[in-house]
Amino acid sequence: MRFERASGVLLHPTCLPGPHGSGDLGPAAYHFVDWLAAAGQRHWQVLPIGEVGLGNSPYMSPSSFAGNVLLIDPGQLATEGWLHAEPVLPEQGLLERRIDFGAVRRFRMEQLHRAHARFREVALDRDARGQAFVTFCFEERHWLDDYALFMALAAQRPGRPWNEWDGPLARRDPQALHRAQRQLAEQVGFWKFCQWIFRRQWTELRRYAHSRGVGLIGDLPIFPALNSAEVWARPELFELDSGGRPTVVAGVPPDYFSQTGQRWGNPVYRWSEHESCGYNWWIERLKALVGLVDIVRIDHFRGFAACWEIPAGEPTAIRGRWRAGPGRRLFDALGAALGPLPLIAEDLGVVTDDVVELRRQFELPGMHVLQFGFTSDADNPHLPHRCARNAVVYTGTHDNDTAVGWWHSAGAREKGYASLYLGTDGREIHWDLIRAASSTVADLVIFPMQDVLGLDGAHRLNRPGQESGCWEWRLTWSQVKPAHAERLSALCAAHGRCEFSRAPLPSEV
Repeated sequence: MRFERASGVLLHPTCLPGPHGSGDLGPAAYHFVDWLAAAGQRHWQVLPIGEVGLGNSPYMSPSSFAGNVLLIDPGQLATEGWLHAEPVLPEQGLLERRIDFGAVRRFRMEQLHRAHARFREVALDRDARGQAFVTFCFEERHWLDDYALFMALAAQRPGRPWNEWDGPLARRDPQALHRAQRQLAEQVGFWKFCQWIFRRQWTELRRYAHSRGVGLIGDLPIFPALNSAEVWARPELFELDSGGRPTVVAGVPPDYFSQTGQRWGNPVYRWSEHESCGYNWWIERLKALVGLVDIVRIDHFRGFAACWEIPAGEPTAIRGRWRAGPGRRLFDALGAALGPLPLIAEDLGVVTDDVVELRRQFELPGMHVLQFGFTSDADNPHLPHRCARNAVVYTGTHDNDTAVGWWHSAGAREKGYASLYLGTDGREIHWDLIRAASSTVADLVIFPMQDVLGLDGAHRLNRPGQESGCWEWRLTWSQVKPAHAERLSALCAAHGRCEFSRAPLPSEV
């Protein structure tokens, strides 16, 4: 699918400012949409919007369908009358620049439980909001019922994955499930309530973004976490033994980011079972995300051609092997069920001919990352002159250092080639890369917000393979100056990615 020539900014909602310890779907998100419009940007790219999991990673969510309840804005709950007043995290002054996920979770879950209790008193089955909640639960029951019960059970067993639960619950014995549903009815209702609220707030934010000419780009992780509702509910779809333990796990071989590769630990798909079911699980999963965003970036696209599977007992990814994926059979099934889809194929890493061919068969735009372009010679596919038209170009991704951080850590040869190619002395390397990306023939370019602001490596969001200290960075409005929007808008307009006339800057920024 081809996209119109445009540009956008990558910033996950948790990175936004606000009084609740982490960014959410509240006023700061709307202000950021206004800023994007003022900056001539037509896309807001986010990371997976599911709840965070191991290491606070949005790529290790306990559900492939559910939204992140930590993104729910407590201020809107107060407006609904379900909280007496908008709460503020007491330690907020310490959390303006970094997210303490433990403190944020405790604070937000307390507010959500209060809101749910009040909702049950005043709304459930008594007014239009209660009826809307009932309708949502019915329409989403194909994933919501399993998810809500899974979360309620997991809350009673902190730190224990589902395959270590009591045998009948781990095996999903019908009588055990029925008994748990009855005993945990209030807790199950709480998790359904949270998902309903998330959906309402996300839908309103998306509607507002559209009114400002901004579309949302979402992210689909290729693998779910082992300790997730979907793996518990459908273990036959994954390479697990009879006890629910993975026999092999996913990762990538040694690469740019790690000499020992990356051992993600996610279970690997049993593709034969997916095929026998007509890929229905994948169809429902993609259908759900397409209903929430305008474009979907499919993470680790190469895994559909072949994935790197690692014996579960191996501590690193070195001793893995390539295992064939479903290839075009999956995408034929998705197309037949859902029609043409607005997809971006994240085709980074070890890209073999079969990966390139699979992407081309379905005319999916791939990705170029300029930071990767200066490590070899003029044939490097990530250099601006090598970028394809049906592609998405990034200065860097959430896994990269910031542009400024990359420049400071680059070796002499890499830095010398970049200086020659870009005609720069490096003093504004972030704008040099932004200009180079914007001027390519690629239909779509995306700039991480840290690069727009010229922030150094201390503001990096993720370090692949690092288990702690990631995903914690937060933006502050004091970092955002009018000149950032003005310069970005003018540059993108000069390259035909937006109109020269732009919206006024939002007063709050």
